[in-house]
Amino acid sequence: MRLDETFAKARADSRGVLVGYLPAGLPSVDGAVGCFTAMVEAGVDVVEVGLPYSDPVLDGPVIQTAVDRALAAGTTTADVLRTVEAVARTGVPVLVMTYWNPVEQYGVDRFAADLAAAGGAGLITPDLTPEEAGPWLAAADGHGLDPVFLVAPSSTDERIARITALCRGFVYATSVMGVTGARERTSDRAPRLVSRVRAVTDKPVSVGLGVSSGDQAAEVAGYADGVIVGSAFVRRVLDAPSPAAAADGVRALAADLAAGVRRPAR
Repeated sequence: MRLDETFAKARADSRGVLVGYLPAGLPSVDGAVGCFTAMVEAGVDVVEVGLPYSDPVLDGPVIQTAVDRALAAGTTTADVLRTVEAVARTGVPVLVMTYWNPVEQYGVDRFAADLAAAGGAGLITPDLTPEEAGPWLAAADGHGLDPVFLVAPSSTDERIARITALCRGFVYATSVMGVTGARERTSDRAPRLVSRVRAVTDKPVSVGLGVSSGDQAAEVAGYADGVIVGSAFVRRVLDAPSPAAAADGVRALAADLAAGVRRPAR
């Protein structure tokens, strides 16, 4: 299923879309596939597969620890693509979340071609600016992939308009300033940011950076089209004593979050 179809179906069902993130290679390549599969079985609608990178400047300590472990285990870009291929078999859209440098090193068009061949839906690029996005946009168009860019509370209205014009699938709205991480409460800046995005586009808006419980997911789904959860899933994997326990932990959290985005408060 494509991203636009996923969001349209959720809108028709009067609920939010749940997006789940983990880095490839955690707790192992096969273990990550197992965790992603558990996520989907428990109600995650869209999967983000993180490409481990040695300089994750926007990631908080939980995701940094996870990425370090994945890199130490030898996780490669080829492993990321194999993970995408395996998870795409579940039928949900699968995105890769990556800093731009690994894509540039791999080859922009080659990466797009291989991601599409693996069944990927698109790419989230947190550090790629609109001014530098030309080669990726051309490659994404050529291979039928959705480019997803980020907007933040600090973005000007003009910047938001420019970024959202380039997005397909959805617009990624960061709900707090700074690095990623699960929080006790979601940002009060998020509803305002979503309103600013909706003032310039009718594309779906998904909010990330901070959600860690079903109650928070329900809150965010009340004003946004999608709820993105990363650090809370990663923590379940890091804390698990075995790959099977990691999958069980991810499944339990996904079920709680999925119930949250499906509450009738919308």
